[in-house]
Parts: sequence; C-alpha cells; structure tokens
Amino acid sequence: MFRNRLQKVFRHLGKQARKAGVSAYRVYDHDLPEYPLCIEFYGDQLYIAEYKRRHNMTDEEHDAWMEESISVIMDVLQVPREVIHLKLRQRKPGRLAQYQKLGAEGNEFEVSENGLIFYVNLQDYLDTGLFLDHRITRQMVQEISRGKRVLNLFAYTGSFSVYAAAGGASEVLTVDLSNTYLKWAERNMQRNGFSDPEKFTIKMADVKQFLPSLANGSYDIIVMDPPTFSNSKKMKDDILDIQRDHAELINQCLRILSPGGALYFSTNFRKFEMDTDAIHTKDIKDITRATTPFDFEGKLFRFCYLLKK
Repeated sequence: MFRNRLQKVFRHLGKQARKAGVSAYRVYDHDLPEYPLCIEFYGDQLYIAEYKRRHNMTDEEHDAWMEESISVIMDVLQVPREVIHLKLRQRKPGRLAQYQKLGAEGNEFEVSENGLIFYVNLQDYLDTGLFLDHRITRQMVQEISRGKRVLNLFAYTGSFSVYAAAGGASEVLTVDLSNTYLKWAERNMQRNGFSDPEKFTIKMADVKQFLPSLANGSYDIIVMDPPTFSNSKKMKDDILDIQRDHAELINQCLRILSPGGALYFSTNFRKFEMDTDAIHTKDIKDITRATTPFDFEGKLFRFCYLLKK
C-alpha cells in the first residue's frame, strides 16, 4: 500500500519538479494514515520525519516498521541510505540511535531555488532552514521588490530577505528573536552576494515590542510569518498568540507601510480566522491557493493573505 502510493506521487511530483527546475520539494505528506511520514528532497539528500501518533507498537515493532518503511523509500526513490536524514520523536533514551546518526557528517549543505542558494540543515534543528510551502510567495515578493524598502518579520533564516534583495530592493531589514536564525539569514544573504551593510541589515528583536518603534510609512513591503504561539524567554513579559494578536500586529504593519504598500501575512494555525472588522484596511486578499506550490496541493495547512494600505 505504501509502496504503491509513494510510486504514484513520486512519478507525478518528480516530473513537475524537474519541469519547474526545483530541487527541494515535498514528495509525501501523511498520505496514508498507517504511514504518518513527511518525505522531502533537498537536492540529492532526503529528509524523513515521523509525525507524532499513538501507534500502539512496542519499540521493537516500531523499529521493524521503520526499517521496512525506509527500505521501501530507498527502493522507490532510488536513494542510498547515507543520504537519508531521519527525525523521530525520542521515546526512550538511546532508542533508535542508529537512525539519528544518519547523515551526521556534513549536516549543512546548499540547495538552489529559482537561481538562489540557501543553506539547509536536515539534522540539528526542528525545521530544515527552508519552508518549501512558501516557494511561490517568495517569488511574489521578489517580483515587486525593485527599489522598495522591505521588512521581513519573524524572518527565520531569511529566505524572503534573499528574494527581496534579488528583486532589487533598496533596503531589507530582517528581524527575528533567534540569534541562531539571524546568523543563518545573514549567511544566506552573503552567499547570494547581498552583504552591503548599508542596504541589508539584521536585528534581533521581539516583533511585538519592536513594531511600535518604527515610524509611519517607513517600509513599502512587509512579510510577516509568525509562529502560532510563542512564550520565548526572550520576550518581554508576554506571549504571542497569533489568533489573539494578529489584528494588533497587522495594524502596526499597516501603520508603518507607505501608501499603497503591501503586507504578506501567513499563519500555520489551522483554525485561524481573520478578524477583518478589527483590521484597518478593507483591501485584504486571501492568496492561500495562489501561493500553494505543486507539491503541497491538497495538503497545505496554512493561510496566506495580501493586505494593502
């Protein structure tokens, strides 16, 4: 059952990826309940993550199930074991250590997307460093960035910043609370030739605290892709709850946008409801479908909006 499904989707998505010139894409995402896996190609490397579940298997049974699944994946996708990077929840200390060592050497490498280069790490962090589902959204930002002042909030590793710079932005400010991700973002920018400190800057800040300090009309394009919830110790006596806080964050962004400026807002909260009555613009467009890449059709659980001032 798993083999048949994987063969079908790989034949279809692999063809589309080659046609689009995309080397980093999702192959399989929990298509079958019995195989709750996410499988993604990053160049010639393969990332596999198991979703948390109550599987009612013993450790030995689960190990055997995973071994069988990996064998099928290797056979169908024609990849050797040494390029597989597997992430599993840790049920007991020391269990499945043989999986977690896979790909331990050379954990960071480069992938290309639309002619740009990004560093990814499939082993050491919760996420890989590049959110594949926003491939189209990044292109949209690039296409309108020439001569524009761009602000990238909750920037993660700065992929939107790279695209904006590649699109000819006059300045790009990259903001995140994580110093680790900001350094990663800076390296992504430098790798693509965007190292001018007068034009391309990074700032470690709590976005909720930082936005009120910005002047009205100071940016032309803003990208905001916040977490659903955050209670980081670096935040000042507060938490971020995107359903509760999105109107406030969006209104602050609208305030600092220039007339006619654009805000790209995205959230992974599955139950998200936009509070349009509380937002200070009526120009709100749901672009979720328009920003859904070929490898996420029918299985994308995030929202994306374009708001204009």
